[in-house]
Amino acid sequence: MDVGVFIPIGSNGWLISTTSPQYRPSFDLNRTVVEKAEAFGFDFALSMIKLRGFGGPSQFWDYNLESFTLMAGLAAVTKRIKLFASVAVLTMPPPFAARMVSTIDSISHGRFGLNIVSGWQKAEYDQMGIWPGQEFYEHRYEYCGEYVKIMRELWETGRSDFKGRFFQMDDCRMLPQPSAPIEIICAAQSDKGTKFAAEYGDYNFCTSSGVNQPTRFAPSVTRLVAETERTGRDVGALVLMMVVADETDDAAMAKWEHYRAGADHEALAWRDAQAGADPNPDPYATPNRHKLQGPGSPTNQAVLVGSYAKVAAMLDEVAAVPGVRGVMLTFDDFVIGMEQFGRRIQPLMKCRQGRDTLAAA
Repeated sequence: MDVGVFIPIGSNGWLISTTSPQYRPSFDLNRTVVEKAEAFGFDFALSMIKLRGFGGPSQFWDYNLESFTLMAGLAAVTKRIKLFASVAVLTMPPPFAARMVSTIDSISHGRFGLNIVSGWQKAEYDQMGIWPGQEFYEHRYEYCGEYVKIMRELWETGRSDFKGRFFQMDDCRMLPQPSAPIEIICAAQSDKGTKFAAEYGDYNFCTSSGVNQPTRFAPSVTRLVAETERTGRDVGALVLMMVVADETDDAAMAKWEHYRAGADHEALAWRDAQAGADPNPDPYATPNRHKLQGPGSPTNQAVLVGSYAKVAAMLDEVAAVPGVRGVMLTFDDFVIGMEQFGRRIQPLMKCRQGRDTLAAA
């Protein structure tokens, strides 16, 4: 199973809490995390794009770096690990995004890919006057499909005359072309989103929920596998999970309960109100996935809490689910968490035996 890290490009990582580690993002922090990931044999690192945080006492995600710029910097200081930036499709035309990808492909010597973000938080775009309206929720994956088609035409041929519902190209040119195929990651769980991923993606995030329920995501992966059988394309599932580990189960659970006690309910309420604008009744749509976490959960992803051996065993369970290509990890404390994973957890994982890892400094 591949392992990646969802790097802390936003303040406080993925814990919406006042008692979790509090920090603001920086290039230096993310460089440290990605260099450790490379040394420990991680397969990829991905940065999100977020344009407005959730506020609250924790100022969750109020501080955020820009994804392409950050990954360009990290491409210049790494040698092996695959890097993915995220594009918010409403913020830039596809030819411009395609050119940015080609530029970072040159910096990384073919180690770059792109995560497609359709957009669900209206306030991110309203603040800039570019939210297209409520109807966007209905056709956003059609919009993304055209977006990806144009980029791929430019990457593969250097030109595009694409004519669609949302975009019209007129002898659009882009050189140089990337030195390697650009892999596309999607982050869609709903029925429409899964179909989009099966048609256009190389990977799709299948998020999960709950504490120490390592295979709860399996129905989402089953959906993806069924759709890829329809399209005949190879699209691997990447599962998003947080690791909270310590020497013993009790010590790890004490940390988790401490973070839960400090849950930032104001920021969580803002997040849920924004997500609730999407009328999609699909159980895997964004607002309905949040509900699966349970009331007051300080994160929007599955959490593995326990000793190093317990976390390793749960990750092996994840790897055994048919259709899973990899896992993308977050941590309560990223620098400490990377060290714990690389030195104490990964060596115990059956699904990671034989991986070529370096001795991290």
